[in-house]
Amino acid sequence: MSNALDALIEIFTWVGLGGGLLLAVAAVILLLADGTWLPGRAVVEHVADGRVVRWFDDEGGVNEAPLSAHDETKIGSADMADIFFRRGSANRMRLTRSSPLVKFVSLLAAGVSTLGLAAFIVSIVLLFARG
Repeated sequence: MSNALDALIEIFTWVGLGGGLLLAVAAVILLLADGTWLPGRAVVEHVADGRVVRWFDDEGGVNEAPLSAHDETKIGSADMADIFFRRGSANRMRLTRSSPLVKFVSLLAAGVSTLGLAAFIVSIVLLFARG
């Protein structure tokens, strides 16, 4: 029983710490690939195809993007909305500063790393408890 428990703790330690490190690297790569998103204020207008938002970017250019069904439910019937637009890219906007994918991978990396760290601590405690 003791050997099986030690093996299980060892597996959780290596998978947790190694997998957490790989996921953290992936999160950093995704964060860098996501780019810089700046806050802006957009006007919501009705057009023939639905609703769009229009805003001025950091260089003074006018941008336009259609609203997805999810964005429409979050904005509701408002005439103006707080958005985030991507620097250096025309007509790209979203309603959150950070990407949901980056946030998910970061939280997953933290969770897996915590599992590995907890397993490592348990293995050290068992090492000293057994003498």
